[in-house]
Amino acid sequence: MKLNEISDNQGARHRRKRVGRGIGSGTGKTSARGHKGQKSRSGVSLLGFEGGQMPLYRRLPKGGFKNIFRKEYRVVNIGRLQQAADAGKLDPSKVVTEDGLVAAGVIKSKRDGVRILGKGEINIKLQIEVSGASKGAVDAVEKAGGKLTILLSKNEKKAPPEQKNSVGEGTPAARVDDGAEIDKE
Repeated sequence: MKLNEISDNQGARHRRKRVGRGIGSGTGKTSARGHKGQKSRSGVSLLGFEGGQMPLYRRLPKGGFKNIFRKEYRVVNIGRLQQAADAGKLDPSKVVTEDGLVAAGVIKSKRDGVRILGKGEINIKLQIEVSGASKGAVDAVEKAGGKLTILLSKNEKKAPPEQKNSVGEGTPAARVDDGAEIDKE
């Protein structure tokens, strides 16, 4: 094989159609758009238009919403922890934290926290402190002789004690304006 013999597969490179270049080309004059009408003009978008019939995107009901407070957790399976420990990236004698997983290269970043899932097998004793874990992951780590601690989030630490309504349940509270007395008749 020589450099001058290298070529693409037959039909892999198609030359673009040059429209509006004379009647001999077959796509001259109206540039294959036909005569007049909305679709012959530029700047036309008829996506979703069904000729006046109620379009599909308006016939179907709206649904759902985007929760802007949703937490994005990094997911790590226990099999990945075992793999990292075998490679010497995780030290079984130390506590495995979220920052430690980032430093070891197991995950790129913490995001809103790390969640351990139970896919794979683990047979080393690890002490893990993360934001969340599945029941299967907790069982697998404890079966291997380790301990999995779930950390509280910032919101859970600062949650105020529940306030009880001073007025009895289900009864509307009497509204009193500043300094005004209620006349009872």
